Amino acid sequence: MKTTETPQAVPDNTPDTTPSVVRQFYALTKPRVIQLIVFCALIGMVLAVTGAPNWAQVQLAALACLGIWLVAGAAAAFNCIVEQGIDAKMKRTAWRPTARGELSNTQTLLFSAVLGVLGSAVLFFWVNPLTMWLTFATFVGYAVIYTVILKPLTPQNIVIGGASGAMPPVLGWAAMTGDVGPEALILFLIIFLWTPPHFWALALYRVEDYRKSGLPMLPVTHGSEFTRLHIFLYTLVLFAACLLPFIYGMSSWLYLVVAVGLSVGFCVYAWRLLRNYSEALSRATFRFSLIHLSALFTALLLDHYLL
Repeated sequence: MKTTETPQAVPDNTPDTTPSVVRQFYALTKPRVIQLIVFCALIGMVLAVTGAPNWAQVQLAALACLGIWLVAGAAAAFNCIVEQGIDAKMKRTAWRPTARGELSNTQTLLFSAVLGVLGSAVLFFWVNPLTMWLTFATFVGYAVIYTVILKPLTPQNIVIGGASGAMPPVLGWAAMTGDVGPEALILFLIIFLWTPPHFWALALYRVEDYRKSGLPMLPVTHGSEFTRLHIFLYTLVLFAACLLPFIYGMSSWLYLVVAVGLSVGFCVYAWRLLRNYSEALSRATFRFSLIHLSALFTALLLDHYLL
């Protein structure tokens, strides 16, 4: 008796190594980076509202998050065009669709333009013009001033360009209030001071990648010891900045306890890195910096609602 095997009876163990076009375009937006951007913007929105938000404020915050996500995605995609050649030389970024030649510059530019226009329209018509213009200025600051001008020009690129990365809480605050208050500027300062030690910890163990790419990152131009000293000094200044929400009255003891604990931890990592460098410790410092910022802003959020 003859039997017929169905296609389901034969397992297909061949991995799908070709990402879909949708995945390729999604990868251009640098999703992990954008998640942190939107999270920080959301913190600014929440802190700008006294007490529990009403339904209208929830809708406004959702639209603001969407608009900021779209414009940030546009900036990330534009960055992939500018740094296509550099990305191809670095292990950390060689997988990007533009670096691999899977998406053309024309496709990427069109995608960036569509996201930017849609995001700006959402912010202008359904949030407020101030948020749209601040978000557009952030786009220009990151995609043009930082990526095109500062990054290949000076080892202080991440310090100056960090202003763009520190804008999300300001955007969130502006979305809910229509202005920029001192509270938003305190949040801006925290992220601005957090960015250099966070990024230089990464640059230390990726120094050969940056050397090959030709970018004048601090470990390349001034060496490991100099960079590690600056990481430690920045964590000390950051420690002081992290106390400002409590000093200004934005938060209470819950945030203060978390902020002190996280800041001491960051300083300890930086001190250990300064005293005795290892790639493993540099990676651990980079990972802790991510925990530091996320937990710090989460503490602000919990403090806002619980106390």
